[in-house]
Amino acid sequence: MAVNRNTKINGLLLLLVAALAVLPLALGLGEGKEEPFAGADAQAEAAITELKPDYEPWFSPLYEPPSAEVESALFALQAALGAGVLAYYFGVRKGRRQGAAAATAAAAGADPCATAADRAAAES
Repeated sequence: MAVNRNTKINGLLLLLVAALAVLPLALGLGEGKEEPFAGADAQAEAAITELKPDYEPWFSPLYEPPSAEVESALFALQAALGAGVLAYYFGVRKGRRQGAAAATAAAAGADPCATAADRAAAES
């Protein structure tokens, strides 16, 4: 069984993503910290407070979630909506490309639903 080039690339990308998730934990990069994997906002706030304790923020958030769980759920919802928008966009692009190819094939008199194997069989 021959493995498609895209399958190899997808497998390598999957391994890379898994390594990015596991390596920081395996190497102990977060040890010795109170919150080892805090977000960039929390780290920036800690650094600013350390450098200038009397710093006053310029503005406050429009909405402050009541708990960290709600904040996390809102972030997950935002990520899911973004993934949905991207999936829709790529689906529309693929559909338009397939529609254009079918229209071109129909204009040339070929069967737009025929596969390459069907066309090769028809030629012989």
